[in-house]
Amino acid sequence: MASARLFSLLSVVTLSLLLTTTDVSSRSLPTSHETTVLDIVSSLKQTQHIISLDPTLSSLTTTTTIPGSDPVFLNSSSPLSLELHSRDTLVASQHKDYKSLVLSRLERDSSRVAGLTAKIRFAVEGIDRSDLKPVYNDETLYQPEDLTTPVVSGASQGSGEYFSRIGVGTPAKEMFMVLDTGSDINWIQCQPCSDCYQQSDPVFNPASSSTFKSLTCSAPQCDSLEVSACRSDKCLYQVSYGDGSFTVGEYATDTVTFGTNGKVNDVALGCGHDNEGLFTGAAGLLGLGGGALSMTNQIKATSFSYCLVDRDSGKSSSLDFNSVQAGTGDATAPLLRNSKIDTFYYVGLSGFSVGGQQVSIPSSVFAVDASGAGGVILDCGTAVTRLQTQAYNSLRDSFVKLTANLKKGTSSISLFDTCYDFSSLSTVKVPTVAFHFTGGKSIDLPAKNYLIPVDDAGTFCFAFAPTSSSLSIIGNVQQQGTRITYDLANNLIGLSANQC
Repeated sequence: MASARLFSLLSVVTLSLLLTTTDVSSRSLPTSHETTVLDIVSSLKQTQHIISLDPTLSSLTTTTTIPGSDPVFLNSSSPLSLELHSRDTLVASQHKDYKSLVLSRLERDSSRVAGLTAKIRFAVEGIDRSDLKPVYNDETLYQPEDLTTPVVSGASQGSGEYFSRIGVGTPAKEMFMVLDTGSDINWIQCQPCSDCYQQSDPVFNPASSSTFKSLTCSAPQCDSLEVSACRSDKCLYQVSYGDGSFTVGEYATDTVTFGTNGKVNDVALGCGHDNEGLFTGAAGLLGLGGGALSMTNQIKATSFSYCLVDRDSGKSSSLDFNSVQAGTGDATAPLLRNSKIDTFYYVGLSGFSVGGQQVSIPSSVFAVDASGAGGVILDCGTAVTRLQTQAYNSLRDSFVKLTANLKKGTSSISLFDTCYDFSSLSTVKVPTVAFHFTGGKSIDLPAKNYLIPVDDAGTFCFAFAPTSSSLSIIGNVQQQGTRITYDLANNLIGLSANQC
């Protein structure tokens, strides 16, 4: 049925183009404002493609064993690169149409945003973990009495939207891992499973790896865990997520192999025997945050970068370490840190422009205050950019003012309050939207990064959303198609358009 509707829509568009040479979208905006073109037909074709994509026919799901003698050991300056895939190229769609897929994505997105804001709020307000309840059930392998401190609830990092394939152990077993710039702890599912969710690759068996080593309770990595426990002098970990998902198991070290680029010994990671939640497809999580236990810190990376492809395209890109300098991009911005929590990457954002005109927003809206609250973080796991309500209202109103002649649409998706009906158009000119960073640099977003389809019938919505939190989050919809470089050595963020 969805295919028929799309075919009908495309037929109408094609016929209208044959009958007239008038560009129906060119009259939508005054020429005095900067505009860019949204390709509606291309976007709608992708909505159909992603629904019909069958990951089982892709080489992505092929499991291989990497020869142990091939990769060389990496040092802190070694460049390495991994393929980067969107969630929907790995997990078969269970959705009847594109709208239900969007609703599913936004549900995950809301859980993640709530968790990120809660985690930062706990750090800012100094909330002690003993004030919080652990997440567990009756079948948990490691019972709550095994844990010396309660689990932090509400710290949801979501189920992951982008994945890379790495090898773990000796000989290395390849597996898909969720990439997460909002998390520090690396973990994988491990045999024996008390409870494991379905993943694309066989569950890792630590007994098959000659380099797997359990960490003792006195190990510094164990001491660095936010939540740890000790049993028979083995370090236990537990990470809890706001949607009820969690992973529990043994904290250990093993060799991690990055394709044919090389390998790193003694990387600390969780070996989860009880894992429940929305992580379907991936074997675990690769933490790219700024904390001591993150993969970036453990391999002593001086920089890393990624380019997030459009989630509906089915294409892949790359995650690169130590290979790109931020100064070579279209725009640079200060990479800021919060003294209350080291996981997140804050960026110096000063404001927005719409149609080439600066939006009136006080710069204080984007600043981290003396308590550590507020500020703007870059996050690859959040989809839709969240802005403080004051900033969002100003940005939306500026955009609406310059799109008065476009046909308004309706959507049942509560997150979006500004939608358009583009069902009769093939392309449309819309106002440009640009990020402006402290230091004077700016970058224009492609139209598809802020007007996204929410169904396969031609309804597009303005893909920003308000939040009552003082924290703003730049999500992956706005990052798509732009290579984001985290220059950790020089505390810079680089943004390079069309560098996937």
